[in-house]
Amino acid sequence: MAFLVHDARHLERPSRRLVDRAARGTRRLWRVDVLQALAVASVAVAIALFLADGGATRFADPGAALTSLGIIAGLVATDLVLVMLLLAARVPLIERAVGHDAAMALHGRLGKPVLYLLVAHGMLLVAGYTAADGIDVVAEVVTIWNLPDLPLAMLGFALFVVVVVTSLVTVRRRLRYEVWQLVHLLSYAAVLAALPHQFSVGGLFVEGGWQRWYWLVFAVGSFAAIVVFRVVVPIATSMRHRLVVESVVPVGRPIDGVFSITMRGRRLETLAASGGQFFIWRFLAGGQWWQAHPYSLSAVPHSDRLRITVRALGDGSSSLARIAPGTLVALEGPYGIFSEAARTRDRIALVGAGIGVTPIRSLLEQATFRPGEATVVLRTTAPGDGWLLDEVADLCRSRGATLLTVPGPRGRGWLPDAAEREGLGLAALVPAVADSDLYVCGPRGWAEQLIAEARAVGLAPEQIHHERFDW
Repeated sequence: MAFLVHDARHLERPSRRLVDRAARGTRRLWRVDVLQALAVASVAVAIALFLADGGATRFADPGAALTSLGIIAGLVATDLVLVMLLLAARVPLIERAVGHDAAMALHGRLGKPVLYLLVAHGMLLVAGYTAADGIDVVAEVVTIWNLPDLPLAMLGFALFVVVVVTSLVTVRRRLRYEVWQLVHLLSYAAVLAALPHQFSVGGLFVEGGWQRWYWLVFAVGSFAAIVVFRVVVPIATSMRHRLVVESVVPVGRPIDGVFSITMRGRRLETLAASGGQFFIWRFLAGGQWWQAHPYSLSAVPHSDRLRITVRALGDGSSSLARIAPGTLVALEGPYGIFSEAARTRDRIALVGAGIGVTPIRSLLEQATFRPGEATVVLRTTAPGDGWLLDEVADLCRSRGATLLTVPGPRGRGWLPDAAEREGLGLAALVPAVADSDLYVCGPRGWAEQLIAEARAVGLAPEQIHHERFDW
């Protein structure tokens, strides 16, 4: 194992920046709390409107009680689906508060509960109607099937099942990103197919009622957010900046399949992008235009240049190595809070592995710190071997940061076997880590082990910053 260490002077005098960063971090976490409270409140409002509109009186007998519980399950499921749409809409307020990664993680976690609620919705309604009508289950199902918009609602349910199943980790790993993304678009069709029966079946959403207006505003607002921030804004951004490929340059050994793509455009400073953030890129060439690629910036953006560094891990990313200069590029973003926006401390520790060095390198270039306040730890396969390692070393040397390269085969944890045998860990490599912001980027399992160790040595959740791209 080898370490590349640069001289770092520790300055211990009190810092006004620490107060500013702590206050900024507190404000961001306060916005996160408000958004979470709004999500919970939306569920409470959905239930309260039902109960206030006569629902509270419908628990007089078993049949009516089952029917009411079924209605509540359906309302909560619909509410959570609309919350999922907002989480995936890339609304700037949500992006800047919780970050794209956390928003999409919550979006994914809500899928199964929504599915269970929809199943409960159907089963409870059938049971309630059967008890109230005094007929057998089969006859009741036939009767319900003939209600307005019910076949369309069942189609929506079937589409939602497909989306949830394809989002399971074991299934997701077998699908190409583009195929999974296409299937995931079915969630919009599922919602559109299921919503009409809420307004046409029974008298729940009568004309002029509060419930009807609540759900209309919520549904229309959620889909409007999708259209505006997923379609209109990206198209306008791409047209305004006219981004084109300038060069594609190999990085490291040819066998590694790593290359940097530099793009030039107009007024790129107005994107307000910063080191550590990512965009979703579409290269408008034959066979490429329909593929969306989430890649981090590997250098701080300039007024007329953006750069990403890509590792060929599949057919889509491999084909980017052959993109011709002059190819138009459409982009969405910038996204993520793997940036200065998440800072809460003066000290900063950047830990990366593999192609995870790309946001580490761009964040290192832009982050504000004094000599001795920054440490970079890079996992590499061999001493002196790492993508963009020379650039990172130059930045550390010029800015007074400490760079440690930790080479060798990975052990049971996030460090190589040799380091583990020596008893090294995060606290040994970064002695001031407990008083630092920790930024982690690398393979998912590796990152999870490192984050678990960071929590074990006392880092608070707001000090740990990690984003992944396998959502």
